[in-house]
Amino acid sequence: MNTMINSGLFISIILLICGCDQGQGPVGPGNRNSGNVGSGSGGAWTVPVDQVFDGGPGKDGIPALEDPELIDALQADYLNDEDLVLGYKNGETVIAYPHAILDWHEIINDKVDFHAFAVTYCPLTGTGIGWSREVEGQETTFGVSGLLYNSNLIPYDRLSDSNWSQMRLESINGTFKGKSVSTFQLVETTWQTWQEMFPDTKVVSTQTGHSRNYENYPYGDYKTNHNNLIFPVSPEDDRLPTKERVHGIIVKGEAKAYRFEDFAEGLTVIEDVVNEQEIIVVGDKEKNFIMSFRKKLLDGTIPEFQAAPEGSPARVVLIDNEGNNWSIFGEALSGPRQGEKLVPTKSFIGFWFSWGAFYPGLKLFGAN
Repeated sequence: MNTMINSGLFISIILLICGCDQGQGPVGPGNRNSGNVGSGSGGAWTVPVDQVFDGGPGKDGIPALEDPELIDALQADYLNDEDLVLGYKNGETVIAYPHAILDWHEIINDKVDFHAFAVTYCPLTGTGIGWSREVEGQETTFGVSGLLYNSNLIPYDRLSDSNWSQMRLESINGTFKGKSVSTFQLVETTWQTWQEMFPDTKVVSTQTGHSRNYENYPYGDYKTNHNNLIFPVSPEDDRLPTKERVHGIIVKGEAKAYRFEDFAEGLTVIEDVVNEQEIIVVGDKEKNFIMSFRKKLLDGTIPEFQAAPEGSPARVVLIDNEGNNWSIFGEALSGPRQGEKLVPTKSFIGFWFSWGAFYPGLKLFGAN
């Protein structure tokens, strides 16, 4: 892959981020963190400790948000149509969590009705994942530890101070070591597509209590420079460009990736099998989304799915042979199963290099 570790760029980024708040100054980028490693409740780690790196800002140097202020879509003048957001839906509550906010904060702790959750996002791996904030029956919040494993965010929980790996979806150090996180489905797409689907959406305000320029991407050309990795990863997988965004699905520890090119002909449905589980993947390259679900319904029925025809409501992406219309969140909006939901896969979008590092040898749809 011949990737390059760009420490100069990272120093500039850390100075930019840390210079906005009073707090711990930058630590040398790319250094294995002899100070913070082992700072969780237990000293042993489930990942190689020499591959855990100090990201620079220190613990909480990148401040997670708590219960963010929400505004109407028309008030979100800091967003452009092509900006990416992570979309959340709970009943009639619909919220967009923009990358533009998460690039600077990485974690947003929120609560809707009785659902206590965290939107976790790692700018270096491009991975946005919804996490439950309940761990073993206790509610907590997550913060940014300042540590990285395989260039990926390591959150810590404020209940036990345990460290977690975002992409491994589990605690890797501390009291909860080995405990898996409970995830839920988010939709990653553009601000324009999200508004078309959910025009009444709320969105996180820039009034976060922190001084940041949310209209400025803080990582330079990182997203588009395939030769630039700030931190080393292992192993490296050169089958695709380093920063290509792919949709990965995890079934019992086995992963498979799907490219946006697989959905270049408009709204497309792919039927596939991942680790013996039948799944359907629906996506649209132009609309910039990919979602996936188990094909089998909760009652054991396996419908025949196809892409929703042109002229369907924007949020409807699937129809089936029973006459049901299914939304991008897998909700039956009309038809005999109205009110039912498809079972989501454990999946999210991320840069190709991160999927190759965390799930070595993962299958790639369409590849031999």
